[in-house]
Amino acid sequence: MAVFRALGRNIPYLRQQFEALLGNTSTSVKFICFVVLISYALSYWEDAVESISVTPGYIMPPMRLWSLFTFCFMEIHFWEVLVDIVTVGLCGKLIEPLWGPMEMMTFFAIVNFGVGILTTTFYFILYYCFDDTRYLYDVYIHGLAGYIAGVSVAVKQIMPDLVIVKTPLGKLSNRNVPLSVFFLSVIFKIVGLVDGTYPTMYFWGLIVSWTYLRFYQKHSNGSRGDMADYFTFASFFPNVIQPPTAVISNSIYNGFVKIGLCKKSIRKFDLANPTGVTVTVPSMDQHDMERRRQIALKALSERLSKSYSEKQTLLPLSAATPKVSLPLTVIQSTAASATSLNQQPESVSVPIPSTSTDISKSISNT
Repeated sequence: MAVFRALGRNIPYLRQQFEALLGNTSTSVKFICFVVLISYALSYWEDAVESISVTPGYIMPPMRLWSLFTFCFMEIHFWEVLVDIVTVGLCGKLIEPLWGPMEMMTFFAIVNFGVGILTTTFYFILYYCFDDTRYLYDVYIHGLAGYIAGVSVAVKQIMPDLVIVKTPLGKLSNRNVPLSVFFLSVIFKIVGLVDGTYPTMYFWGLIVSWTYLRFYQKHSNGSRGDMADYFTFASFFPNVIQPPTAVISNSIYNGFVKIGLCKKSIRKFDLANPTGVTVTVPSMDQHDMERRRQIALKALSERLSKSYSEKQTLLPLSAATPKVSLPLTVIQSTAASATSLNQQPESVSVPIPSTSTDISKSISNT
């Protein structure tokens, strides 16, 4: 009862925070949060939990096939409900403006449906390995653990280098969030804070979301997937174990390409924005490069001289003005000298005799 009284006192504050979180979000985000709250209220009814959740032994048609579409909304612990609402709200604030409401709902449906199928398959494998019917009828797959993993992968794709917190052991960025939360969910499972299906659902959520975003997500420019080097499967792991992880993941990918499950990726480069593209030219002899440069300079000089001479022939010339053609080098040197001196030529005054007597005196003097 003390818990409910404390919760009642904090309801106005929680309501204010949720309104700030879900404000200006789409109807689909608010709908998901509303259904999660309603499903949590139904979690106190055991038959509702069994009907909404996926039970591996009852999943085969025509029994509870609908549970593959409803299990993601059922949460049993209230703190998991809060985590789901915060995750969906942040997704509506960060991812939905970039992708659009339709793509966000497509991502939500694909990740949760894939998590339901793969988690159910995992428990079928456990049943065949240990011949224990508890893996079929005592397991309830429910919650948004797989979608939380998908959101962490999407955030890693959008902002991989964003530092979340600085610790004495190093910086925690979005690159480290998916794998860190997975190991944290395993620890929570060991201490009993979450159900046994939570780490399994989170793991398959990582796989499904990364596969969709890496190879199949359609973009506005018509391309599919994201083949960036910072979004490889090995990039989810620490730098020490990335090389062997890359070998294993690339081998699996090549196998899927051979059997037709995946298409071989073709990298495209935008020549208008060649950022990060390095073009390597084979080495050339230094003497040959100098010879090519001299030939190019000579051809350019001849073309300029020819163009200048053609322009000179088109200029109108008067009969009294003699036609004088100067070499191009003389004209260029004269222009350069005038530019460097940057001054006008001095004027020279010559006295002119005014009378015939003065003219004869000047001739005799000469």
